[in-house]
Amino acid sequence: MGEGALAGWYKELIATRVASLNECDYCISAHHYLALQRGATPEQVASLGETSEDTFETGPFTEKEKAGFRYAGLLHISGHAITDAAFAALSQHFNTQEIIELTAVAAAFEFFPRFNSALHIPVTPLPEKI
Repeated sequence: MGEGALAGWYKELIATRVASLNECDYCISAHHYLALQRGATPEQVASLGETSEDTFETGPFTEKEKAGFRYAGLLHISGHAITDAAFAALSQHFNTQEIIELTAVAAAFEFFPRFNSALHIPVTPLPEKI
């Protein structure tokens, strides 16, 4: 989740997007916190994760960042939801290495929210300041 082809803060927000789609309060809380620590703005964090009705489309993001959130949403539905048209739209903004990293993060965070929610893991209290 650190720096790579994609910035660490952005990967944390991708994780938050998927966590919100899976309604995992534990994951949303943790990844909001980590996104802020890694450089996301409070406005960016606020536009993701409160509900599955994220407001990233009107939030403070570039078209590239929004395309990644859309892609993560499609992947949440199914790998088959990534049609040729969806992949072409993503490829307008991301190179191959970035797409692989984005897919890995989004897919991994389909697992973690389900694991945490199924086991009823409570939200971990986080420090007030980052």
